[in-house]
Amino acid sequence: MPAKLIDGKTISADLRGKVTDVVHRLRRDRGIVPGLAVVLVGKNPASEVYVRNKSKAVTESGMHAFDRHLPDSVTDVELLALIGELNADPQVNGILVQLPLPPQIDPQKVIAAIDPAKDVDGFHPINAGRLASGLPGMVPCTPLGCIILAKTVRPSLAGLEAVVVGRSNIVGKPVAQLLLAENATVTIAHSKTADLPAVCGRADVLVAAIGQPEFVRGYWIKPGATVIDVGINRIAGAGGKPRIVGDVAFAEASDVAGAITPVPGGVGPMTIACLLLNTVTAACLQNGLPPPKI
Repeated sequence: MPAKLIDGKTISADLRGKVTDVVHRLRRDRGIVPGLAVVLVGKNPASEVYVRNKSKAVTESGMHAFDRHLPDSVTDVELLALIGELNADPQVNGILVQLPLPPQIDPQKVIAAIDPAKDVDGFHPINAGRLASGLPGMVPCTPLGCIILAKTVRPSLAGLEAVVVGRSNIVGKPVAQLLLAENATVTIAHSKTADLPAVCGRADVLVAAIGQPEFVRGYWIKPGATVIDVGINRIAGAGGKPRIVGDVAFAEASDVAGAITPVPGGVGPMTIACLLLNTVTAACLQNGLPPPKI
C-alpha cells in the first residue's frame, strides 16, 4: 500500500490561518502589530525569491514587513550597524538575515549580533543553547516544521526511535533536540556513519537532511515509518529540463513508508509558516504576553 502523503501545503495553510487570527486579535485587543525585518544582501536569485515569498506571507498575515536590501559590496561594519538599528526598533519584533552572505561577511558574527529575543530564525548561540538545554527560546523554523508534520501522523512521538540523517546547525542538530523534547530516542547519522542503511532501518521517524539528491533509498526505510524529507535539490530531468527532488528516493520510499513528505510541497511551505509563528511569538513575549497557543 503506498505511503500516506503528508501534505505540507495544507498543513502550513492551516497554521498560517491560525497565526493570522492571533495577529488580528493582537491588533484589535492590544494595538500591537508584529513586525518582521528581512535583510537581503546582494542579488542571489534564489535568495531574492525566498525573501519575496517571506515578505508576501508576512503582509498577508496582517504583520508589518520591513525589508532591507543591501548591495554585495556591503561591509560587515555596515551590516552590523543595520542590525543594531533593527534591534533598537520597537516596531521590529523579528529579524532574519537571509543566507548565504557575500564572502567578506562572517555569518556567525552577523547571527550573534541579532537580539536573541528577535532571532526568529533561532540560530543565535543563546537560542541554540536554550534548545539544547530544554529551555524555552526561539526555535529554527524548518526543524519546527518537521516536528509539526511528523505529529500529524503520530500525535505522540514518545518512545519512538528517530533517526536524523544530517548534522547541520540549521536542521540536523536542532531537529534532533526537538525530537528529544518529544521523548523520542534519537540518533544523529551522517555520511560517515557506519552501515547507514541499517541505522536508518531502525527508525520509526526518519528525517533526511543531508543535502544530497535521492540519497536515502527505499530499502533503507523501516516498513510503516514516517519519513520527513528536508532536501531541496535541483537535478536534470527528462530532456535536460531541471526538476526538484528531495534527499529521499521518493518513489522507492513511498512503497515502504507509512507516511512521507513530498518534495516540493512538504517541509518547504512549513518553513515560512513557522517563521510567521516565531514572529508573532516574539511580539507577544516582547510585550509581556504569553506565547500564542496554536
